[in-house]
Amino acid sequence: MTIRVHNRVTLTLALLLTAALTALPFLNWAPNRLVSGQPLGLQQVANGLGWWLLLPALLLMLLAFWPQKRTSLALTLFCSETLFIALIAAGGYAAASLAQQGHPLARTSLGSGFWLAAALALLMATDAISRLTRQALWRLLLNAQIWLPAVFLLLSGQLDALSLLKEYANRRDVFDQALSRHLLILGGTLLPALLIGVPLGWYCCRRPAIQSSVFATLNIIQTVPSVALFGLLIAPLSGLAREFPALTTLGISGIGMAPALIALVLYALLPLVRSVVSGLQNVPQAVIETARGMGMSGGQIFRQVEVPLALPVLLAGLRVTAVQTIGMAVIAALIGAGGFGAVIFQGLLSSALDLVMLGVIPVIALAVAVDTLFKLLLSGIQRQ
Repeated sequence: MTIRVHNRVTLTLALLLTAALTALPFLNWAPNRLVSGQPLGLQQVANGLGWWLLLPALLLMLLAFWPQKRTSLALTLFCSETLFIALIAAGGYAAASLAQQGHPLARTSLGSGFWLAAALALLMATDAISRLTRQALWRLLLNAQIWLPAVFLLLSGQLDALSLLKEYANRRDVFDQALSRHLLILGGTLLPALLIGVPLGWYCCRRPAIQSSVFATLNIIQTVPSVALFGLLIAPLSGLAREFPALTTLGISGIGMAPALIALVLYALLPLVRSVVSGLQNVPQAVIETARGMGMSGGQIFRQVEVPLALPVLLAGLRVTAVQTIGMAVIAALIGAGGFGAVIFQGLLSSALDLVMLGVIPVIALAVAVDTLFKLLLSGIQRQ
């Protein structure tokens, strides 16, 4: 009887996950936040019970040899999700046990083995969900429910002994300010980008002769490194603020929000304008001719025909722009714009890895949340 692998992705990821748990440190223990610390393997976690974490990984390996039907895929999702939650719970339990034995200043942080294993478990769950259903809404709901037990563990205080949560407790006000500033940067970028990009895309669609020059300019802007563009804006904005002191009362200066928003808006224009042009060009000409034959004016055709048909493509471009802005806003902290980038760079300067993670994880979560919202909106529009 020939043994056949029915899911090579799950088998490969499960093997890598097992190697990560056995070969890499699951936790790091340090006497304080500035010392690199001592790595702790899986056998030293949760009073020697950490090896039980390998059981779901072994089950996932076996499931890779089963025919990929709904039952086996549901079991794969269940095992990978259970493993992901068990990893988080084991890390929190081990950190609490070490906190009771050590000095109050001691820190227990999640090791490379944990991060790699958790990422691989999420990849297996995502792969199982993509095979289970093709409906975008169900995929989003199944992906979202993976995080519900993790959020429960977080809110219940089971993870408070981890160094990452201690950093949050010590810097809660800073974290809240960084979150509000990051959201402000996101909104302050998307609104001007829409006000500029949509009319510019419409004009490019109506005047094909200027498309090449507009896209060439936007492509050149896109190729300029973000740090360099931020730096290029410092001198002219400083000069304007010096010549016109009233601008400083509006917050316009060489550093801070003004150069950050200008640069981020410039970066956002290329995907946005391209999506507007593509969406309008994909509207069937026959539909436009039919609307014109019904006596609709040019403005009515644009509002009632072209915009609804081009909206999915426009939202797809706006989705890319929003996720891109969330990531690039981190670099804007170098010129005093604030946000989670300030937390990340502060952690890098003080060699505090957990402080870096306190800034990185919310950026990733915010990007995923915004991307999910756009997916839900697009799925709702496309079903209408």
